[in-house]
Amino acid sequence: MEKIIRPTPWDKRTFLIDTYELTAANDEALAVADSLEGHFTVKVDPLMDTDALRRHGFYYTDSLIEPVCSRSDLRVFEQKGIMLSQDYNRAAILEIAEEVFVHGRFHRDSYIPNTLANERYMRWVEDLLDEKHIYALLYNGTLVGFYAFREDQVLLLGIKKEFQGKGLAKPFTSQGCFEQFKNDYKELKTSISAANVASLNLFYSLGFRLRKTVDVYHKLNGPAPKGTL
Repeated sequence: MEKIIRPTPWDKRTFLIDTYELTAANDEALAVADSLEGHFTVKVDPLMDTDALRRHGFYYTDSLIEPVCSRSDLRVFEQKGIMLSQDYNRAAILEIAEEVFVHGRFHRDSYIPNTLANERYMRWVEDLLDEKHIYALLYNGTLVGFYAFREDQVLLLGIKKEFQGKGLAKPFTSQGCFEQFKNDYKELKTSISAANVASLNLFYSLGFRLRKTVDVYHKLNGPAPKGTL
């Protein structure tokens, strides 16, 4: 069954219901989703006919743009006072994460309380901290943000609100990408909500270019997640 629908334990641990992701939106996968209780995610081509999805109870939540950048196309920006580090205070990173992740696809799902959507993102950052997949942004010696990655993927960016709009995003993000390329990846990729214009413009300025876009649909069978943990 996992060839067409697979559990997502990283979501289940927060929502406290069974959670799944469909690997395709074909009749077989939709039928399996109908037979199970829980929360489901499927990502599809924006040009796909979604009548079948809607008949099976799926609803639109977001569109994700997936840009890529080759090593030769990366533009690295410099700025005095900026440094990346993997020696940082864990609690300080989590404090920044708590204030910057408020517009994810689970925040746009009316069946998911915002408190749980927030918790889901916080736990993702905790996992990345455990895996040593976060660089801290130090500006003149002060921790002001973080850059999260895994293998060839740029996953999350966060800068303290009081340091946003000060020209730090380009040099910080480009130098994070530069560090990732040291692991011999031919290209890096990321995933950005179509509603996040600022992030799209940022990655475009660094040399990333659009490869594909996907629409994200959710479905809920049974009781919705409740309250906070």
